[in-house]
Amino acid sequence: MPDTLQHLAGTPVLVRALDGAPLRDEQDALDLIGEGFRHDATWVAVPAGRLTDDFFRLRTRVAGDIVQKFVNYRLKLAIVGDISRHTDVSNALRDFVRESNRGTQLWFLPDMDALRTRLAQD
Repeated sequence: MPDTLQHLAGTPVLVRALDGAPLRDEQDALDLIGEGFRHDATWVAVPAGRLTDDFFRLRTRVAGDIVQKFVNYRLKLAIVGDISRHTDVSNALRDFVRESNRGTQLWFLPDMDALRTRLAQD
């Protein structure tokens, strides 16, 4: 299944397919940002399963590097899916998720319905 542009609560969201190569580093982020721009997306929704374990280990700085690229290009990022296996073992990640979800740039959400609901409230 290819990536698709969906309008959720009136917001254009590039939704990554569930299968495919993982989002591993800054170059992958730049490629995804370029795809988001080609589709005139405001948000990019990435299934949690498309992220490597290093993304969820904050000490690796993978998450910070990827998120910073999205911030620099003013494209918003939603990580969609269950990440409890990562947050259950990391207080730092749990805090990062909580703080991110308070903002408007990066959200961690359990499913696409939650993203749709959150966009409708924004």
